[in-house]
Amino acid sequence: MTSTRTGTSTDTSTAVPGHVEILTGSYTPDTGGEGVGLTALRLTPEDGVLSVVDAVAASGASFLAAHPSLPVVYTTHESTPGAVGAFSLREGAAPVPLGAPLTSGGANPCHLTVHPGGDFLLTANYGTDTLPGTVAVHRLDADGRLADLTDVVEHKGSGPVTGRQEGTHAHQVVVDPAGRYILATDLGADTVFAYQLDLTTGKLNQVGASRLRPGSGPRHLAFTPAGDLVVSADELSSTVTCHRYDAETGTLHELSRVPATAVADLPNQPGGIVTSACGHYVWVTNRGADTVAAFRLTGTTLEPLGEVPSGGNWPRGLTSAPGRLLVANQHSGTVAVLPVGADGTPGEAGVVVEVASVVCALTLS
Repeated sequence: MTSTRTGTSTDTSTAVPGHVEILTGSYTPDTGGEGVGLTALRLTPEDGVLSVVDAVAASGASFLAAHPSLPVVYTTHESTPGAVGAFSLREGAAPVPLGAPLTSGGANPCHLTVHPGGDFLLTANYGTDTLPGTVAVHRLDADGRLADLTDVVEHKGSGPVTGRQEGTHAHQVVVDPAGRYILATDLGADTVFAYQLDLTTGKLNQVGASRLRPGSGPRHLAFTPAGDLVVSADELSSTVTCHRYDAETGTLHELSRVPATAVADLPNQPGGIVTSACGHYVWVTNRGADTVAAFRLTGTTLEPLGEVPSGGNWPRGLTSAPGRLLVANQHSGTVAVLPVGADGTPGEAGVVVEVASVVCALTLS
């Protein structure tokens, strides 16, 4: 089964026939890790063989996003203060920097996405214990280079979980399927903020805020293809929640909720979340249980399908390729390839490759 991939580039200039190009990001020595930064890999979908192609330095590359029409990718440089960078894709090699990194508009940027029109980069800055979470906007030049910082909005709020929710922590920023609203999850405030982006000025205007369950700590969202449902990976409550999405107001309304893992009596934090192209399946990585869990969406109800080892320790990032899931296991420094059956159930890792301190993965072609 082929799954949806948020932010996948439509450009195929880097593709090799019969192969899928994958790019991963890692924490580097200056950000508490041991990785190089960006690592280019190549997957053969037929047999799941994954191989390392090349690597390039990129400080604290904790998340990646592709331009919708240009052979350009963007990465967070997760630090305090934070930065974001642009890289030009190359066939059979690691990408190269496309201009100098720019300030991310906050501390510890952990997620970014390109607006569908290709003119703006949106970044979620997690913040720190004393600095709030923010969402920033950069204008992009015609060739995809980062230009000026056009706006920074500061989240406000808190939650009940001591040590994690004394303040706001923006964790993801995505554009809804209709391209109307910008949604920003905030783990510290148990809130999904909704914004509209002025495509002339690059300014954000908050138009709504969805308060989720107290203490849930929403990390990432994944839409179903129809756009009427959105599923959240709830880091602090270790749950997965299906919400009705109101495309008129940009708000979420909880419908069903299940534990993210069946592994009992073990602290667990859901990480990456991906929905299938057919809209019936959801996959989530579990840090602590060290698994990938599968769920079936029957109507609006989430039903556990099964759970398999992630092929490493502390699975964080998750991306999909034809018939496969690729898992970035941070603490073991491994990228695992899991086959996915026609019923949405993942199999155990058939291929595992070493990529030090890897935390995210992006399917490019």
